[in-house]
Amino acid sequence: MKRLALASALAVLTVAAHAAPVTYTIDNSHTYPYFSYNHLGFSNQTHRFTKTTGSITLDREAKTGSADVTIDTKSVDTGYAVFNEHIQAADYFDTAKHGSITFKGTKVAYKGDVPASISGDITIKGVTQPITFEVTAFNCGTHPMRKVETCGANAVTKIKRSTFNMGKNAPLVSDDVTLTLAVEAFKKP
Repeated sequence: MKRLALASALAVLTVAAHAAPVTYTIDNSHTYPYFSYNHLGFSNQTHRFTKTTGSITLDREAKTGSADVTIDTKSVDTGYAVFNEHIQAADYFDTAKHGSITFKGTKVAYKGDVPASISGDITIKGVTQPITFEVTAFNCGTHPMRKVETCGANAVTKIKRSTFNMGKNAPLVSDDVTLTLAVEAFKKP
């Protein structure tokens, strides 16, 4: 009888430990937030940010999670130094006053045990709006070099620049912008 009680207690503890939320720290060197838009009807332009910090918490058993992501707007990289300065000016990111874009994800929807979307608030240029990123790819495993649990995902959403007081030259330069976050994050020790 004691063995059965001990086995039951161990089983409960094992399930409880397995169901605990796991927090992952964003790996800036393998995280690529980028945005794309149509330029004058000729081509789609894509630009990226090179500095991203934050964390992602997932509880795949309870099907919950959250995200806290900060993107340094001064790290915008268009591939052209003059345009980097232009896009950081007051008509666009206004990096002198607004040094970051933040996303506070508060609700994760799952398909099976895989995140399918994450909803929360995004703040760009001091304007906060609700938003949902659709997760288009997701995978976790042991990082072959770091030997630590790592998750990666691609998440996509669409916004209108004008919603964030960045609508200069619309519609010549499209008001619709696709935001993509290609992220890798490792389990916090």
